[in-house]
Amino acid sequence: QVFHGMFRLLQKLDIPTLAVLNGAALGGGCELAMACDMIIASERAKIGQPEIKVGVLAPVAAVLLPRLIGRGKALELLLTGEDIRAPEAERIGLINKAVPPEKLEAATQEFIGKLTGLSGAILRLNKRAVYQSFGLSFADALDKVESLYLGDLMNTEDAHEGLAAFLEERSPTWKNR
Repeated sequence: QVFHGMFRLLQKLDIPTLAVLNGAALGGGCELAMACDMIIASERAKIGQPEIKVGVLAPVAAVLLPRLIGRGKALELLLTGEDIRAPEAERIGLINKAVPPEKLEAATQEFIGKLTGLSGAILRLNKRAVYQSFGLSFADALDKVESLYLGDLMNTEDAHEGLAAFLEERSPTWKNR
């Protein structure tokens, strides 16, 4: 299905993704936000999956919500179709940050700035480490991430630059490779 293809592509994207909500994110909009790696929202944002109220289910939310907030709260939101405001979504771990509406743009730029000041290559590998370990036992996940660390990560220029900068007590100069 074309709609679900968008979510598959988002999950394959190797750069961090950020959803910014400043209103209603219901149904497919909520699913799209959840498919991003991180979410910032205005305190007035409404978030929810009302599909049950029209006799259907939300396939993407059925997969993502339990992974993000746990089975019990996910079932509550999916089975009642009720929406929540951003502060509650932040409290339960559905979003990263809820801010007053007038501070949304500044908070978004600040959040993005934290990422753009880092190595793009290392950001991609960190994201890969998290996603590759989903659904695995601790031991298997650690083996997979350790392999990524020793293989891919330690073959980047930025890993060596970051460690050298730390030892030399200076700021790193990233090459993004």
